[in-house]
Amino acid sequence: MSSPEEATSPRDRLLAGAIAHVSRHGVGEISLRRLAAALGTSHRMLLYHFGSREGLLIEVIRTVEEQQRAALAQILEEEAGAAPQEVMRRMWARVADPALWPNERLFFEIYAQALQGSPHAAPLLDGIVDLWVEPLTRIGVAQGQPKAQARAEARLGVAVTRGLLLDLLATGNREAVDEAMERYIEAIAPDG
Repeated sequence: MSSPEEATSPRDRLLAGAIAHVSRHGVGEISLRRLAAALGTSHRMLLYHFGSREGLLIEVIRTVEEQQRAALAQILEEEAGAAPQEVMRRMWARVADPALWPNERLFFEIYAQALQGSPHAAPLLDGIVDLWVEPLTRIGVAQGQPKAQARAEARLGVAVTRGLLLDLLATGNREAVDEAMERYIEAIAPDG
């Protein structure tokens, strides 16, 4: 779902609009009423479709994460036969794109609330790691790794990527963070 116009249902159009709005403006302390106004709808419609402001934000995060997994699948298809390092570099370039920073800030904000036990944010934890570990494990197995090793390296990859994204958002030091990711890529997938 790349634009509100391409979405099919009213809920999908609202979600696509919310994703676009958050990508452009971040979320900050925006109220559901102000977000509804920015989307050209009423807060009651957002409540009807998402239950609450937090429910909408969780759906924004889940959808953006789903889009990132789809991007990984596309990169894998486009780079069929390419060295794993190149695939990893392309995926890092995508997730570290400044255009995604507002969504990533939202991700870490709600993730932290979920880890603190906030009831409105807790649903985010369902699958937040495993939804990435599973496809990454399949990739490792397809590259000849034993399943246990592939699973461990997939989990490590999720942790390193999220940690470096948090570093990037906190420090803005793109050069240092890119260098750290390059060191990780070289360690986990050394050349031939």
